[in-house]
Amino acid sequence: MVNELTDEQYHIFQTIISAVQSNEGGFFFVYGYGGTGKTFLWSVLTSYLRGKGDIVIAVALSGVAATLLPFGRIAHSRFAIPLQITETSFCAVSQNSALANLLKCTKLIIWDEAPMV
Repeated sequence: MVNELTDEQYHIFQTIISAVQSNEGGFFFVYGYGGTGKTFLWSVLTSYLRGKGDIVIAVALSGVAATLLPFGRIAHSRFAIPLQITETSFCAVSQNSALANLLKCTKLIIWDEAPMV
């Protein structure tokens, strides 16, 4: 799948993989209109890292977008984000819970439609 990336997608792929493998972390914003290959890029990143045994979480704002991601979930569901947000709202992730431990082990989080949140 990596061979099918465009030059621009490959540059993004290399940048993100480099940050993951060096454990330097980072925040990457990939922008493009519908049909520009973002979902394909997410699939390549996910497959590549999972093939190496790493954990990748893929989420989206809507259920439709989440179904396009490899094992995608709705962000509210995956991160226990309340649907009704108030000044006192918080994500219900308990310390040492299964979700907390999953997040600690995760190498990459792909959040499609993040600006819509």
